[in-house]
Amino acid sequence: MYKRNPYVMVPGPTPVVRSIQDAMGRETVSFHDPRLVSEFKTLIDDLISLWRCDGIAFIVAGSGTMAMEMGIVNVASNDDRVLVCSNGYFGDRYINICSRRGFKMDTLKAQWGKTVTVDEVDRKLGEEKFDILVLTHVETSTGVEFPLRELTKMMRAKHPDVIIVVDGVASMGGVEFYMDWGVDVMLTCSQKCFGISPGLGILWAGKRAIEKRRSMPPLNASYVDFENWIPVMEDTVKYWGTPAVNLIWALSESVRIIKEEGLENRFKRHRFYARAIRDSLSAMGFAPGCELEAASPTVSVALYPEGFVIDDATFRDTVYDEGVHIAGCFGYFAGKGFRVGHMGNIDPHILVSTIAAIERASIRCGHKIEPGAGLAALQRALLEG
Repeated sequence: MYKRNPYVMVPGPTPVVRSIQDAMGRETVSFHDPRLVSEFKTLIDDLISLWRCDGIAFIVAGSGTMAMEMGIVNVASNDDRVLVCSNGYFGDRYINICSRRGFKMDTLKAQWGKTVTVDEVDRKLGEEKFDILVLTHVETSTGVEFPLRELTKMMRAKHPDVIIVVDGVASMGGVEFYMDWGVDVMLTCSQKCFGISPGLGILWAGKRAIEKRRSMPPLNASYVDFENWIPVMEDTVKYWGTPAVNLIWALSESVRIIKEEGLENRFKRHRFYARAIRDSLSAMGFAPGCELEAASPTVSVALYPEGFVIDDATFRDTVYDEGVHIAGCFGYFAGKGFRVGHMGNIDPHILVSTIAAIERASIRCGHKIEPGAGLAALQRALLEG
């Protein structure tokens, strides 16, 4: 019997729609081809305009982790003090990056499933002098969303000199955010909310971040140095490193889709779908991995119910066999549940297929639930809007 490829419902990569696939499949051209030069420039201008950045947008071949390193090394010198807020696995990754770079660093860590609070950040910055604040907007290991809007309001009022670097890998394009809130550096990658294949690091640097880089001595790094990429981003006919030509075509199509939908509508859709997914997982007896008031619009952690004795890998393999690829958990949650990504260019049909596959797998693995329980909750949520 023919079986289609499973839906990719991990927290990245996300499903790639046909028009983006077609853009990636365009003939590869030289990075000096005038068609690419023009489209690349328009794309950078769109990224700056859409997210209200007063500086520069960078599009660089590489992973989200590369973008994380690029985001911090261009604004933190060895004389600066860095405060890293961690809500889980990827917040800890930023701690590791800063530690390896030898930065003077302190940390604020939340319990798994909770978030560092704005008050905690305020107290810490009031007790000691820090130059840089680093945080993760959406922590994909726990499904937690950092209260970024409240944080930026507090920072503007009480700690305006601190440069803010935000890991937006799992949020940009799916969760409310604009650079003019007061963020200096925001970063993401292509395979999350932009709905493209992996391969691009995308980064916004505001005017203050660019000025900070220009006040620093030469970096002990080349590829991630703003100074090497700024000339290219300002004039896309120039060369520093070979751009990922076909992924630039794809990102251009992704941004066209975002503009057509409208950013505010896109943000609302992600929150709506997240509630529907969590309602359906709850109806099947799975517990949320984080406090609901901190739950993100782009990824959910579902913990196995008490009494449901199943090997984690076996359960996820069964969901895969039913046509959907979900992800395992990290750290404290490892083996205790699974993660579902619900970001990018997904629609109700994909959500229905996802919940149906999880429901069938649950029953096959011995979970005592009524067939249709999860689907009914999802359909109610979708119909109620």
